[in-house]
Amino acid sequence: MQDLSDCLRVGVIVTTHGIRGQVKVFPTTDDPERFLDLKECYIKTKEGVITLEPENVKFFKQFVLLKFKDYDNINDVLTFVKKDIFVSRENAVSLEPGEYFICDLIGHKVVSDTGEELGVMKDIITSSANNVYVVARPGGKDLLIPVIDSCVVGHDMEKKTTTVHLIKGLTEL
Repeated sequence: MQDLSDCLRVGVIVTTHGIRGQVKVFPTTDDPERFLDLKECYIKTKEGVITLEPENVKFFKQFVLLKFKDYDNINDVLTFVKKDIFVSRENAVSLEPGEYFICDLIGHKVVSDTGEELGVMKDIITSSANNVYVVARPGGKDLLIPVIDSCVVGHDMEKKTTTVHLIKGLTEL
């Protein structure tokens, strides 16, 4: 695989772990246990995209410890430090109805349920309570919209539009 544009980031390698080729990964996925079922992943290096096959997965605090097949020495994995780990969409976790990957919502036109164009989805802040949509307003401050049932009406993935219900007290940056 040479192009990672349609792949999803599932983690970042933060450091090596031990001397036998393990790496410590900070997961960027909702469910770190997804690494247990991971058959193949990719890392982009100066030399190009490397396909890796996880051989062993362990968990340590908020990190995932990965050992890749054919990488048995710390020197083999030093160049992986600070690299993102990607998976293809075919190897991504299955989504339930109404669930979306964050990267698929970025760039959506955001409109109110009354038809007012509010701006473009620029980011999604994740938190333990609920996510927050960051909407870039044309010529104005960013609008923050909590991702809760009373605010998010729906997503049209084909039209790349997210419809929201504005409630009193929304915060602008």
